[in-house]
Amino acid sequence: MLKEFKEFAVRGNAVDMAIGVVIGAAFGKIVTSIVNDVIMPPIGLLLGNIDFSDLFVNLTSKTAKTLAEAKAAGVPVIAYGTFLNTVLDFLIVAFVVFLMVKQLNRMSRKPEPAPAAPATKVCPFCTMEIGAAATRCPHCTSSL
Repeated sequence: MLKEFKEFAVRGNAVDMAIGVVIGAAFGKIVTSIVNDVIMPPIGLLLGNIDFSDLFVNLTSKTAKTLAEAKAAGVPVIAYGTFLNTVLDFLIVAFVVFLMVKQLNRMSRKPEPAPAAPATKVCPFCTMEIGAAATRCPHCTSSL
């Protein structure tokens, strides 16, 4: 049983999948950083110095000025700013994956074969169908 597990674990597909998961997790961190540190600050600035990660709806009568303050006080909140960041994060990842798959599909496409030469042609004198390589019509005996 241990031998079978070893064969399974080091089989190409399992190793490829593990590598994909590790690289995907690292890529996710990069995208999250791009969203939170590069994309959202200018958007927040354009919308009047809004920090999206700090947007929330307080569900109680207790006051809290920031999301961190509300969480520290144990106030139940709906953190829709964090949700917006996560949605934007997903859209960027989905777009990048789309571009990568599109590029891979374009590179792996085989060129379409040239159309085959017709096997027959029509005699211009008797309009009968004859072989493409014929030099004389077998029906009317005309030279082609």
